[in-house]
Amino acid sequence: MFRSVPLLSKLHARIGKPYHLNNSIRWFHVLSSSNLVNCEIASYSEPIYNNCRELTSGFLPKTYSTSCAALSHDTLKDNPVSDMLVDSFGRLHTYLRISLTERCNLRCQYCMPAEGVELTPGPRLLSQNEIVRLANLFVSSGVDKIRLTGGEPTIRKDIEEICLQLSNLKGLKTLAMTTNGITLSKKLSKLKECGLSALNISLDTLVPSKFEFMTRRKGHERVMESINTAIALGYNPVKVNCVVMRGFNDDEILDFIELTRERPINIRFIEFMPFDGNVWNVKKLVPYSEMLDRVVKEYPDLKRLQDHPTDTAKNFRIEGHCGWLKRSSSPWC
Repeated sequence: MFRSVPLLSKLHARIGKPYHLNNSIRWFHVLSSSNLVNCEIASYSEPIYNNCRELTSGFLPKTYSTSCAALSHDTLKDNPVSDMLVDSFGRLHTYLRISLTERCNLRCQYCMPAEGVELTPGPRLLSQNEIVRLANLFVSSGVDKIRLTGGEPTIRKDIEEICLQLSNLKGLKTLAMTTNGITLSKKLSKLKECGLSALNISLDTLVPSKFEFMTRRKGHERVMESINTAIALGYNPVKVNCVVMRGFNDDEILDFIELTRERPINIRFIEFMPFDGNVWNVKKLVPYSEMLDRVVKEYPDLKRLQDHPTDTAKNFRIEGHCGWLKRSSSPWC
């Protein structure tokens, strides 16, 4: 059913009965009557990997990813959910995240070293059919939102076909994507036709030279073009993820807010988080409270909005602006 190979992933959901190994691995008897054992690995050493293989007679399947923060507290009456998607606190896991590739066409300093990272060989990544099969199992069990991530998902050659097949899954309400926007504008019209219904576009600065410094690549104008294309195609709202770093772009917070004045753009300010390889420094952190103080001084009529049960951010709105602001301390963009 699935080839017996691991794919590095962060652990986000618990399905079935978990087994714990070294606090970094959980095993699940789930998904089908074939007693498939699914292993999700946040990080592991060679001894742990070998231990996994021994415990499963050499079988290590590929992995899926779903957001632990995006949990619904709704009742089961409208959308019956499998017990496999209910955790020990009674919360329902209805939001699945699928990483389509580790590859990326940028080298953002807070995300990836300049030389890139060691990539998983292509044959060991989930194929299109495996992605659709796995997603179908989750949707049939109660998941109603899927987000495609990476790496950069738009550089995957079969992205349109994946979107088309996923959007046709019965019971799926939202098919979203998080992208850096570099190649998005040329593909977005087709992606929308294929069922892509929501977008998060990453953009940390409105200054082209700072963009090139942070990403180690050119392309600021292409990201802005992608945002404009998304608006023209009717995406409402277009969500923009902005990682705020002291001394780099914290002076642009109010400039980003102005993007929401006349256009359906939601800005999501994300605190700078520790991440493998990003040489995290607490001096670069701009806390949520400090961001909020700056905004309130300029916009005293800032209003707190009701958050959706699956939101990982606090929502605010400024009178006279079309979009709204999100604050998030979560790394799951």
